[in-house]
Amino acid sequence: MTEQQGRKADEMEESKVTPENGASLVDAHRRRIDYLRISITDRCNLRCVYCMPDGAVTFIPHREILRYEEILRLVRVAVELGIRKVRITGGEPFVRKNFLYLCSRVAAMPGLEDVSVTTNGLLLEAYAQGLFDAGVRRINVSLDTLQRDRYARITGVDAFDRVWAGILRAHEVGHFPIKINVVAMKGVNDDEVEALAGLTRNYPFHVRFIEFMPFRPDAFHERFLSSDAILDRLQAVGPLQPARPENGNGPARYYQYPGAPGKVGVISPVSHHFCPTCNRLRVTAEGRLRTCLFSSEETDLRALLRSGASDAKLASAILEATARKPKRHHMDEAVTRKCIGRPMSAIGG
Repeated sequence: MTEQQGRKADEMEESKVTPENGASLVDAHRRRIDYLRISITDRCNLRCVYCMPDGAVTFIPHREILRYEEILRLVRVAVELGIRKVRITGGEPFVRKNFLYLCSRVAAMPGLEDVSVTTNGLLLEAYAQGLFDAGVRRINVSLDTLQRDRYARITGVDAFDRVWAGILRAHEVGHFPIKINVVAMKGVNDDEVEALAGLTRNYPFHVRFIEFMPFRPDAFHERFLSSDAILDRLQAVGPLQPARPENGNGPARYYQYPGAPGKVGVISPVSHHFCPTCNRLRVTAEGRLRTCLFSSEETDLRALLRSGASDAKLASAILEATARKPKRHHMDEAVTRKCIGRPMSAIGG
């Protein structure tokens, strides 16, 4: 073997990312990490009060957003490390050009068991069939109210009818489960808790109530509604039976009304945090890896992707960040809320 051939062989060996090499996404607290959420844009066609900052919004320049080939490479390396589920988020992912192309490439990736999408639903009616054809079966739709006027106040856009039509179209196409995510806010939409949960009596939807989180610390205490309070109200309507989730160890606790085709879920990151079973990593639209939503610590993967780093070096950065994943969040502490650093729209929903 020549010296040049030897160097080439060493480079190929360095680029390998295989379980045989000991690569494993297990953090220091023995949690196996198998779920990756990737934001592909910070842009959105809504302006939800709990997500976007007040005033003018400064978006990340397009050149700083991960390119599709970079996202696909990142996903491939992550899958080789043990990631089995990927969720594509935003901002609003449908506003990015050729989004369905990305979905089809991710869904076809060997070793990946599940691909899902989170959307606000504005474009869902037009893209539901294409999304299904691309290989995506599970979708989450953000919908905080069933009242048209209130929807406009919460989101800044009069588009409730479009979103509801999109949900029904996705159901018709065959997406399952369709999860409707509701941010429960005292004094904003808490009077609709029973009506929203009532959707599960007529549709096989999973209606999930998410506790308001302190991305807007100024409004947190006046808006916060605990999952226990939500369940108490829903139990008053009718008996709720514990129900099994459709897919693994997510953060929601599920319940079901007797005979209902759908399920009711509660996600309680504040009152009953699920940190001991957290199995996820997040990548922001500009390629920064976050091991905890409520931590300001990030690892710049874009810099590695654009500097010619090998797959092995990219994997090493992911492994090192995972090893530092905190045992739990501390968003109940004021200092943590101040250091989050950016709104939810910039981190990825």
